[in-house]
Amino acid sequence: MNKFDLIFKEIKKVIVGQDDMIEGLLIGLLSNGNVLLEGYPGLAKTLAVKTFSEVLDLKFSRIQNTPDLMPSDITGTYIIQEHNGRRNFVFQPGPVFANIVLADEINRATPKTQSALLEAMQEKQVTVGKETFKLEEPFFVLATQNPIEQEGTYPLPEAQADRFLLKLKVSYPSPKEELEIVEKFVEEELPKVKKVMSKNEILKLQQYTRQILVNTDLKKRVVKLVALTRNHPELSYGASPRASIALLQTAKARALIHGRKNVSIDDIKALAKPVLRHRIILNFEAERKNLDEDTIIDELLKKI
Repeated sequence: MNKFDLIFKEIKKVIVGQDDMIEGLLIGLLSNGNVLLEGYPGLAKTLAVKTFSEVLDLKFSRIQNTPDLMPSDITGTYIIQEHNGRRNFVFQPGPVFANIVLADEINRATPKTQSALLEAMQEKQVTVGKETFKLEEPFFVLATQNPIEQEGTYPLPEAQADRFLLKLKVSYPSPKEELEIVEKFVEEELPKVKKVMSKNEILKLQQYTRQILVNTDLKKRVVKLVALTRNHPELSYGASPRASIALLQTAKARALIHGRKNVSIDDIKALAKPVLRHRIILNFEAERKNLDEDTIIDELLKKI
């Protein structure tokens, strides 16, 4: 059994179903990117992330976003510490100083607080006052948002949504899976999971991911797909070149997970929606027809 099978096996001890979400989290980590999870409450998003960090032996922290959350509550702040009668300012690190940071209900925080995560997500560092602190690698932000209860929320600005490598939609379980969930959580204690990978192994796997090969034809198809979003009659805005980079990066990670040395068209098709759905904006005409981003991406995939 390879390492990826072991990871899935351990996570499956706690999480029932949600295979696409688990694979998406692993793809985000291998691609050294951040992931946005969207789903209704109670679909095990937080539990999946916590279990994921335990299996990979990574330091985990959780930030519950609320309208009164301040940027310093995320990054940390300077506090006065007394030693031998002398007072000094000492930096107290915030919850962002971890390997896996779960930003729960990110759209409940104000734009100012949301932007405090931007530097950490993009630059893997935090600036407080005049000092800049490097974050320990691997560093991975997972944010959740609820598609309902939009009142009193602050939707992610497009520029910040674009910082997420993938946007994963978490769906309801099947009746069979739900019965298994009920039996697991009502009648048994949750099993303990084993650590199956170290930080150094994860960093090596991130390097291997970059070495997976992509042929020129597939690169051209990806560039064509992203370019088609910019001239679509039902889109106000299309995706930027960052989407082309993200689609190829994540396709490499998926190929590695599935034990291949080359990216295939199936990898591109599987990741087109998670990579593009938060990078395109529907216009009024599309909304009038009740279209969604995934329908348009399906239509564009047929053209490549």
